[in-house]
Amino acid sequence: MISFNRPPHVGREETYIAEAIANGKICGDGMFTRKCSEWLQIHAKTAKALLTTSCTHAIEMAALLAGIGPGDEVIMPSYTFVSTADAFVLRGAKAVFVDIRPDTMNLDETLIEDAITEHTRAIVPVHYAGVACEMDTIMEIAGRHGLFVVEDAAQGMMASYKGRMLGTIGDFGCYSFHETKNYSMGEGGALLIKDSKDILRAEIIREKGTNRSQFFRGEIDKYSWQDAGSSYLPSDINAAYLWAQLEIAEEINRDRLHSWQLYHELLKPLADEGKIELPQVPEGCAHNGHMFYIKVRDIAERTELLTYLKEHGVYAVFHYIPLHSAPAGRKYGRFHGEDKYTTRESERLVRLPMYYGLGEEDVEMICHQLGRYFS
Repeated sequence: MISFNRPPHVGREETYIAEAIANGKICGDGMFTRKCSEWLQIHAKTAKALLTTSCTHAIEMAALLAGIGPGDEVIMPSYTFVSTADAFVLRGAKAVFVDIRPDTMNLDETLIEDAITEHTRAIVPVHYAGVACEMDTIMEIAGRHGLFVVEDAAQGMMASYKGRMLGTIGDFGCYSFHETKNYSMGEGGALLIKDSKDILRAEIIREKGTNRSQFFRGEIDKYSWQDAGSSYLPSDINAAYLWAQLEIAEEINRDRLHSWQLYHELLKPLADEGKIELPQVPEGCAHNGHMFYIKVRDIAERTELLTYLKEHGVYAVFHYIPLHSAPAGRKYGRFHGEDKYTTRESERLVRLPMYYGLGEEDVEMICHQLGRYFS
């Protein structure tokens, strides 16, 4: 059976974990945490990158930094993971769902402005499959209306929009290092901060609301409770696992892009025959090979295809159930406008196996089985 995902493992993780243990500091902000944070800052060209316990917590920190509270509204796609909404709902805000574009599965930037009310405080573009949303338009709308932009770039590490790394364009960007992502620490994430004025408060929020980070840098002689916060620091053991992958980040990126391109080439004949649709990458967007998906006719064909693939040694999956159709989505959010594409396109989408080290022969076998099914 070809598994859908395998967590990235490059061979140095165990060595670095042992080194973290030997250092005698395995809690947050140890040596490997600092290495990862500095790497992210340099490569993303952002003011500050703070490693977190998850992308969920990175978005929660962004919500706190943006001052989101009861009665506020936050615009986002319904086709996303629950964390995108949870972070703001926990602050008492309402999620306002807007339809997606069928070509990228991203938030339709042309529908955002009509969803803005006097209560709107932020826009949350989700870069699905590591393909960028139309960020110039989103930033222009946010600027005119005085709104925060929080990029959910959980899938966007190493991807870019017009030369800018995803997660660095809005006010805040959020990465995931879950085991299903291109780079992993098991569970983990990062908050990217664009404006240096937000760094100190972000550090305080991340350190249980204290100025402990300043204390450890020798900037103050004692630390105390300064603000509402929580414990968003990952263990240095987790960071040690991630550091092994960041050292060869470009190699991992090339490997995934190679698999993505091979899928695209081998499946293009099926797309040309109109039997499937392939993912699209708009001009100016450089993706990261996070995901390869196809679209089939409808949910019935998808169900049949997934069963067929499993019976023939391929574990493929579908993805999100739109949030607005879930019980919590109806309770904490509302869909603005027409659901023209969100539900329909979500029911057609099939994710194929994709991970670092996926062999060419595996991709060829998967594509062969798809060809057999559609023939």
